[in-house]
Amino acid sequence: MTVTRVGDGVYRVEIEQESALVYVAGPATDRWVFCDGRVYRGDFTDAPRDPRRASRGHGAQTLVAPMPATVLKVLVVAGQPVKKGDPVVVLEAMKMELPMRAGGDATVGAVRCREGELVDADTILVEFD
Repeated sequence: MTVTRVGDGVYRVEIEQESALVYVAGPATDRWVFCDGRVYRGDFTDAPRDPRRASRGHGAQTLVAPMPATVLKVLVVAGQPVKKGDPVVVLEAMKMELPMRAGGDATVGAVRCREGELVDADTILVEFD
């Protein structure tokens, strides 16, 4: 595997004969990674994670913006059931479309964003019941 920095927060990862651009944002203890249409969030340090930081006010029942972005599409309404992996909101960040997907089976409790809105990182987009 070869990783090459191609810009601020942008890396090319090559494995055998395949390559992908990977976008990275946030501090090492709360890193957001966007690759191949998926978003990953985690603590990429070797230090033990502070459990108080893990519960920063967003429970498992919310969908938050991983980085500053523009809301392109809202694909759900309050009361709508969703399955794990269903697209819920599409964001645009760093000239890339970023589909935000449901983390599990749930019912949409409230939509907290609207199309065209600029949102900051950690803005709650959708709440689930």
